[in-house]
Amino acid sequence: MTILTCSQCQVILSCNADNITACWCNELPAILPPDNKATRCLCRGCALDKINQFLNNLYQQPLKQQLAFARPFCNNENLIENLDYEMQNNMMVFTRWFFLKRGKCCQNNS
Repeated sequence: MTILTCSQCQVILSCNADNITACWCNELPAILPPDNKATRCLCRGCALDKINQFLNNLYQQPLKQQLAFARPFCNNENLIENLDYEMQNNMMVFTRWFFLKRGKCCQNNS
């Protein structure tokens, strides 16, 4: 286990660089394109912010492109707060990303 600071907010975080498959960051989907310039880790909050910034740009694309991008992530059943849903007034509110992964808005097929 390696102790690092987030390259964005400088919060202290633990990185399991010796066994990357056991690192917390593997809980997040690999949405971001590879960044050859990245040399340091991000904390969970900053990583989610970066993912959501990327997704906000994706949402400007035609819906077919959005759905095609999200399709490979449809089998990920682990819901991630601030990515798949947000808490509002103690209620879980699903995000656009959640519905894109699912490929439809509701279960009644209408």
